[in-house]
Amino acid sequence: MNINYIKEINESRVYDVSTKTPISLLNKMSLQYSNKIYLKREDLQPIFSFKCRGAYNKISSLSHEEKASGIIAASAGNHAQGVALSASKLNIKATIVMPTTTPSIKIESVRKFGVKVELIGDSFDEAYEYALEVSRNEGMVFIHPFDDPLVIAGQGTVAKEIVEEFKDEPDIFFIPVGGGGLISGMSLYLKKHYPNSKVYGVESEDAPTLFKSLENGKPTSLDQVGLFVDGCAVKRIGEETFKISKKYVDGVILVSIDEICAAIKDIYEDTRVMSEPAGALAVAGMEKFLLSNHVKDKKIIAVNSGANLNFDRLRHVTERAEIGEGKEILLSVKIPEKPGSFRSFCEIIGKRSISEFNYRFANEKSANVFVGVKTDEIEEDSKCIFEDLRNNKYSYIDLTQNEVAKLHLRYMVGGKPTSIINEKLFRFEFPEKPGALLNFLNKMKKDWSITLFHYRNHGAAFGRVLVGIDIGNDNENSLKGFLQYLDYKYTEETQNEGYSSFLK
Repeated sequence: MNINYIKEINESRVYDVSTKTPISLLNKMSLQYSNKIYLKREDLQPIFSFKCRGAYNKISSLSHEEKASGIIAASAGNHAQGVALSASKLNIKATIVMPTTTPSIKIESVRKFGVKVELIGDSFDEAYEYALEVSRNEGMVFIHPFDDPLVIAGQGTVAKEIVEEFKDEPDIFFIPVGGGGLISGMSLYLKKHYPNSKVYGVESEDAPTLFKSLENGKPTSLDQVGLFVDGCAVKRIGEETFKISKKYVDGVILVSIDEICAAIKDIYEDTRVMSEPAGALAVAGMEKFLLSNHVKDKKIIAVNSGANLNFDRLRHVTERAEIGEGKEILLSVKIPEKPGSFRSFCEIIGKRSISEFNYRFANEKSANVFVGVKTDEIEEDSKCIFEDLRNNKYSYIDLTQNEVAKLHLRYMVGGKPTSIINEKLFRFEFPEKPGALLNFLNKMKKDWSITLFHYRNHGAAFGRVLVGIDIGNDNENSLKGFLQYLDYKYTEETQNEGYSSFLK
């Protein structure tokens, strides 16, 4: 489909359903980083996300016959709401296919628009394939979440509003990336009007779809993607979105879960809005870029793409935010098992705040303690702590970047098996639906034993689970066969230092 993107963006009718969102000056962040930092507030759309723009631009452009045939889309979140809102506005029959793992709050937010919702499969990919099949068999128009020129143009209206407000050219833009619809639509329009501005995409480290595609010079499929930034958890960039992004985007910044959580907190402190992880991506990338490149006195705009955050996820966000800000370190420290040793250790920590302390008697000689320490500046203050520990002959392990420690270990320190077992440790992602654990247990060999298990709900489509399995006298090939048969995403952690310190 040939399209004049600039003309389509300028003439788009997205405002039948969307709002011209404000661009807020972030006073606290601007002062902190010595730049003028603005936030484009797509969290203030009727569905709390920019997705209504592209969906409506596409759907409103359908022919009378296409509208009469009905539309279908696959989504676990914001695109679903955008399609549902648009269909309701235009009085078009619509079906939204969502994975069975989709949180109920998102399902109900789509159903309220009066569309049909079908729950199919455990993942977006399964829902997507089903929706395509229905589209082919029943003649319904499939509304792609990003790789469609009219969807791209609809998302580009975000940039149009920025250009209308800022006559002086901003210096740098930061835009979140999932399938690429937003960044491609925005970048081509921004570069047309601000040719000297820099445009950076921001992705989660565990879903670097544009980053890898640019690296390889072509759209590249990822084997798997992380689930925390569910609004941008896309395995493959779009063909059209990649072609545009390759031409207009100046680079891609990858950020960690901790950095995203810190950005959610920072946005909240400036705006009192709780962004979803995808919504905070751009700010996380901006903060990382400014610190790494020592940028000062520039005019910067980041896009808050959405605020559809499940309340259940707040606990996880707050737990990880201080590590992301560099205000907490996690340590495993070996202390002698004798009277006064606990007090002596605390004297070394000094007046710093201890965020948590886990200890259990292990043997007569020594014990490992799991401790979280709040710091002012993680690089400088942590160096002082490490030096003090070494000077006082303490053996320690820095667990601040250890996923097992952050997700599981801090909640289960204290127990070790009393006898030698052939235990293998794994982090799994279980689909959040009834029967997931039973499916796991049924596929295990009957003579294997669960020796360790920890799960916490994080309000996502998949639960994070730590499992220890005693495989007895079986070999590694038997274990590999089980893991392939199970088909859950996993990471082996048998050699993890935190596991060795506290649980092995």
